[in-house]
Amino acid sequence: MFHRNPMPPQSRRDAIRRIGAGFGNIALAGSLWQSKPLTAAATGTSVSSSPLAPKIPHFAPRAKHVIQLFMPGGPSQVDTFDYKPEIAKHAGERPESVDRKSLRNTQMGLMPSPYTFKQYGQCGKYISEIFPHVAEMVDDICFIHSMHTDTPEHAGAMMMMNAGHLQPSRPSMGSWLVYGLGTENQDLPGFVAMSPRAQPRNKLANWSNAFLPGAFTGTYVNIHEMKVDRILDDLKNGWLPKVEQRQQADLLSKLNQLDLQRHQQDLQLEASIQAMEMAFRMQFAVPDAFDTTQESKETLEMYGESEYAKGCLLARRLIERGVRTVQLSHSIDGYDIAWDTGHGNIVDGHRALAVACDQGIAALIKDLKRRGLLDETLVIWGGEFGRAPTSEGQKGRDHDHYGFTTWMAGGGVKGGFSYGSTDEFGLTAVEDRVHVHDLHATILHLMGLDHEQLTYRYSGRDYRLTDVHGKVVQGILA
Repeated sequence: MFHRNPMPPQSRRDAIRRIGAGFGNIALAGSLWQSKPLTAAATGTSVSSSPLAPKIPHFAPRAKHVIQLFMPGGPSQVDTFDYKPEIAKHAGERPESVDRKSLRNTQMGLMPSPYTFKQYGQCGKYISEIFPHVAEMVDDICFIHSMHTDTPEHAGAMMMMNAGHLQPSRPSMGSWLVYGLGTENQDLPGFVAMSPRAQPRNKLANWSNAFLPGAFTGTYVNIHEMKVDRILDDLKNGWLPKVEQRQQADLLSKLNQLDLQRHQQDLQLEASIQAMEMAFRMQFAVPDAFDTTQESKETLEMYGESEYAKGCLLARRLIERGVRTVQLSHSIDGYDIAWDTGHGNIVDGHRALAVACDQGIAALIKDLKRRGLLDETLVIWGGEFGRAPTSEGQKGRDHDHYGFTTWMAGGGVKGGFSYGSTDEFGLTAVEDRVHVHDLHATILHLMGLDHEQLTYRYSGRDYRLTDVHGKVVQGILA
């Protein structure tokens, strides 16, 4: 093979290894680790078509893109968006409705929120003082106050929220969406996961393809590495210009296709071919998508300077370029479940976390709206569970999986609307209860997918994001 660099002759295996490394570690790693061969029938595509090509949904969608603003660690509903004045009236008490729940012994009596609430918007929604920017957008937001999940333990609850199962063995919601719908930009991944610094607990499992083909895995970006050429490791090939890289990629593709013809239905090999092709194209598409210097001064100031705000801006730029799903987790340096600081100090911990994300989140909604993208983009905010209205120590709150708040904006949901409710103290979902499976069924519905029909056959049975549960929450649909 002719090469500008004076290198000894290379075997095909060496060439694949060198070019794979030069093109980056995206998708390739996720596709090559598959331990079981997959069949063409399982993916719903022929082995010669791109698995990321746009697909026809089951029915007309309300939304085309999803931005998940994930708050790992458990934000306290009664200190953010679920106003409960009765707590102050019974401060220090342990009412029977609270006492009969299996709360840990470290929790004492009811503890009033240290924050003031006031009404915002035409809907008159009460919002905590720590989210003043989001409060200005309440008429575009649909609050679900009756969420509940299966466990008060972080790792399991995060898997339930992100993958519909307590164990890290199932495909993530983002992977299911890309599997069902493909993506609109073949030069970028269909699913991008980001966080300011630390990866959320369970790391890869939060955006994993699990047993789905490797092309549907999420690509992770650490926002702290904000230099465009460092966003993805080894993104650039330092030896060859684009034309010769293209020639090498085409040659390798032809060799692999010849091999594929001899091994019919070897989708493991097909996945690696697609990953290399994606890696080549991403060299040139990623710098454009992640270069926020292209934005106006007004836009940059609107989002603010926090790293989470930069993530919100990048999320808009990615979906604007056709990426199907973006997950943006909130983290702080060295700590993967940021909102769990609520154990020791709700007053300082929650305020600091809200300051870091409030402006960027509100700017994202404003920006999507003014660009005509909010109607086709479903924005989702929430953690894996909430926090109890009782005190832990003097200033903290422990976990609460019985009732918590998630909110959505755009993408076919009602704006300025509150659905369901917790009891008078904000502990337990009591009216129009919504399980995480119901939330997932609703998200898929808004994207034009029937959660009972979006299945994948693996290990002798059909799997789906919602397992054997879930119902669409019709009451929040616009």
